[in-house]
Amino acid sequence: MEFKLYSEYSPTGDQPQAIAELTSGVNSGTQYQTLLGVTGSGKTFTMANVIANTKRPTLILSHNKTLAAQLYAEFKAFFPENSVHYFVSYYDYYQPEAYIPSSDKYIEKDLAINDEIDRLRLATVAALLSGRRDIIVVSSVSCIYGMGNPDDFNENIIEIKCGQNIGRDRFLRTLVDALYSRNEYELERGTFRVKGDTVDIALAYEEINIRVIFWGDEIESIQIMDKETQLPTENVDAFKIFPANIFVTTKERMAVALDKIAVDLGTQRDMFYKEARLVEANRLYERVSYDLEMIREVGYCSGIENYSRYFDGREPGMRPFCLLDYFPDDYLTIIDESHVTVPQIRAMYGGDLSRKTNLVNYGFRLQAAVDNRPLKFEEFESLTKQLIFVSATPAEYELNKCEGVITEQIIRPTGLLDPQIVVRPSRGQIDDLIEEIQRRVEQDERTLVTTLTKRMAEELASYLTKIDIKCAYIHSDVETMERIKILDQLRGGEVDVLIGVNLLREGLDLPEVSLVAIIDADKEGFLRSHRSLTQTAGRAARNLNGMVIMYADKITESMQKTIDETDRRRTMQLKYNEENSITPQAIIKARNLIVGRDTQDESPKITRKGRFVEKSNINPVIQSYLDKEFNPATGIAADPVVRYMSISDKKKAVDRLRTQMIEAAKRMDFIEAAQYRDELIALEESIKDMRE
Repeated sequence: MEFKLYSEYSPTGDQPQAIAELTSGVNSGTQYQTLLGVTGSGKTFTMANVIANTKRPTLILSHNKTLAAQLYAEFKAFFPENSVHYFVSYYDYYQPEAYIPSSDKYIEKDLAINDEIDRLRLATVAALLSGRRDIIVVSSVSCIYGMGNPDDFNENIIEIKCGQNIGRDRFLRTLVDALYSRNEYELERGTFRVKGDTVDIALAYEEINIRVIFWGDEIESIQIMDKETQLPTENVDAFKIFPANIFVTTKERMAVALDKIAVDLGTQRDMFYKEARLVEANRLYERVSYDLEMIREVGYCSGIENYSRYFDGREPGMRPFCLLDYFPDDYLTIIDESHVTVPQIRAMYGGDLSRKTNLVNYGFRLQAAVDNRPLKFEEFESLTKQLIFVSATPAEYELNKCEGVITEQIIRPTGLLDPQIVVRPSRGQIDDLIEEIQRRVEQDERTLVTTLTKRMAEELASYLTKIDIKCAYIHSDVETMERIKILDQLRGGEVDVLIGVNLLREGLDLPEVSLVAIIDADKEGFLRSHRSLTQTAGRAARNLNGMVIMYADKITESMQKTIDETDRRRTMQLKYNEENSITPQAIIKARNLIVGRDTQDESPKITRKGRFVEKSNINPVIQSYLDKEFNPATGIAADPVVRYMSISDKKKAVDRLRTQMIEAAKRMDFIEAAQYRDELIALEESIKDMRE
């Protein structure tokens, strides 16, 4: 099936040229291309057109779950008839296993899996192995982490058809081999139930059930069932049932793997004995022996992913299988916000290796645990044949790969121009800034101010507040949900000035901001590099009166590059507007899109009605605290009431937080879920301290 792009808009500005260049590059086999698109120029729409033109299965990489979810929704709207999938880490909460030698502290793995995201991951794998070509996968860097062997996954696909002579019991065994479990009471995802010659299966990767009816040893009919009513909706002649888990292996490989694990256990244990490290030797023997017993008895153990090398049939040091192995050979990779995403991909392997090395060296894991890892950057490069980097400020890596040849998308469909940049002296900069702020306040517009240090941001905010300017500051010490609240207040006019150290990292999309002031713009460094200055200046590009003031005593090379690039873009944008009689239009955007939903409305949350808490013998103040809905922006663990709570009361608070975390993740509001997770960890640490 071919890609069918639906949109009420047609490519405009320099979008047609960008689409044509990128399409030509992909079709001619160009390995690396870069799309330099300014903020608000419609880069996502350009990507969609390139995918439709090239007709390639496509992987779109994003640097975080929230942005990936937004891209997924956009591409789902562009391609409603095609196979668009979402592949991110399925953990609502994940605390990796670790050991800290300096304090002799072992941290056990703890996690909570989001069932819906797990289903979406399985649906992605099933689609890639279905033979379809019209596939788009929007993914975080989770796609470079280890998965099961695609050959094993393929071998466990169950193909059935009417008239097939398979036998009911044999069919049930194949379901179990594909990691479906029997459940006669409730047909949940990844389970099946049997009533006489009828077998009902709740697919692990789709929101439908399948009913297989036997006549003797022959399949008489295959029906697709409605999940809610359990009534047949369609009869089919044949059907493919994909495994219920990405990590699946064969019985033969399982037996071989267990033998190899036992051999490696003996080898590593002997090494510890030779080094007179008896504690590590005994620890390793006890842990691995227990894991082996669990795998033999129930087919699973906690931390089984650390033995993935054995089950995949890999040799020591070989890279793990990952999502990229499931794509056909000619797939296209698009890396969104490449200046952030590429360094993130590069950093994954080193961080994982450091943690695993301690676990191996101190007898917590076999050496094979190191091979359960994300891809090295060189391995990622070797698996991605053709890439398109998308960024407003491509980094040196992208430019080098493209040999300096880039595709530009400078014109905005709304006709808005890049902001004008003005350089003013540092002497008297605060007085000048206050005057500029007052002008914006009179026009009901907002101001962003960037400083070099947290202390400077706080002191400037304190000073402006004293002279009756409504302001707030944001830096790394401000909690995530509090940042979102501040940004919403800025848009609503409750705050006129926002001060921060690295505001470009927030990905701010604030049409009300008409002025960006950069304090100490001439202090060379990461925060005042050409790329950072350009990103910061772009925060004023959504307003008709956008302006950037750089306070500096000299014009540095980074400043000059930013000024020259902005002037070049403005010239091109002005020329296009004049030639096409376009009048720039202000962007009108509803508030609270920063968090993906309207935070002014009461969002549905799990309340105490769904949980029973014994009220007897609980302090009334603490009970009222437990009764209220937790707000992650306030910092639950830091609440003064918490210090008076007993262990049992804190456990109830932990249960509430875990429930709200899962609910936030189901809404794909990962920022809020992460905040609940952080507070949950803090409360659990508090409980641990009380016990000690």
